[in-house]
Amino acid sequence: MKRYTLFIILTALLVCIAAAGSAYLASSGSRNVQRRPMQEFLAYTSLPAEVAVVLSEEYEKEYNIRVNFVQLSPEQILKRLHEQALGESDTKGAFVLTDRETLDRAAASGYLVPYISEKSDQVSDMFRHPNRYWTGVWYDPVVFAVNQDYLRTHLDVPNSWQQLAQQRDIRIGTTDFMAADASSNLLYSMIAEYGDQRAFEIWRRIQPKIMQYSKYLHTPVRQTGMGEVDLAVAVLSETMRYVHDDYPIRILYPVDGTSVVIYGTGIAFRASERDAHAAEVFSDWLLTDEVQLALAQHRFYLLTTNPMTLSYQMFAGKNINIFRNRPYFSKEEKNILLDRWIKEVRFYEE
Repeated sequence: MKRYTLFIILTALLVCIAAAGSAYLASSGSRNVQRRPMQEFLAYTSLPAEVAVVLSEEYEKEYNIRVNFVQLSPEQILKRLHEQALGESDTKGAFVLTDRETLDRAAASGYLVPYISEKSDQVSDMFRHPNRYWTGVWYDPVVFAVNQDYLRTHLDVPNSWQQLAQQRDIRIGTTDFMAADASSNLLYSMIAEYGDQRAFEIWRRIQPKIMQYSKYLHTPVRQTGMGEVDLAVAVLSETMRYVHDDYPIRILYPVDGTSVVIYGTGIAFRASERDAHAAEVFSDWLLTDEVQLALAQHRFYLLTTNPMTLSYQMFAGKNINIFRNRPYFSKEEKNILLDRWIKEVRFYEE
């Protein structure tokens, strides 16, 4: 009995010693990590600051590399890249995360350098520059968010723009084209796809059914969930938030095509070799399931462009029909089109 008691005591001591040793090694390792210089590089983005914070914190936690995001407007990003390309800037950004139009303008001006990797090569051609000056990592399509009570009482639910224009018994909510870029991008995309005459005709038919033009992208979705409208023309990212909050909403994808906002990455010209390499690795990381999970945990629902990820393969609407023609209009042309929409659609009187 004494030998058994002694054995128990010795075993307990060994466990305590092992635990103390492990704690010492862990703390020592932690101190070593803290003493190791953290690599950092500068990045420009037009995405919301909340998204940039999630990405930066997650990447630093996993890889001990800090991405110092600077939030700028698309025009400010182009100005910074222009100054860097001319050697007029003391600070050198290595990385750009912004919308497709801004990336295309930067590439055309020589502000980006081409980059291709095993991961980026998996992305469809529609989501990347033909010469690999930028690669799309996420996209956000416009969808129909339909109230489920309306679905239960109507057999002829519209699933195309043409049907939506012809639908009679329906209340529609949407964001004002003057209020948000993602909303005005829908108008430009439809004009690029159908031509201005047909695009304006579709919206003239939709106009009488619109209960309210909202200021924010999320408002039409909330109205649909509350039964204030039957259908919202909305971006998927905002719709998914309400779906995850158990609002009675079903998502329909227009079968005749829809507009998307594509967010992509580019490596800046004149970035140091060290920072450019770090930016390339970070760009590949943005195409992983790890990032999709981190974004979803913070209620950001952007679709990945990487078809090899589980996130892409599990998404029910992965075969969304996207308009083929890109809506590239100058600032002046956009202002003219918006003025026409106001006169010929929103406040049009026969």
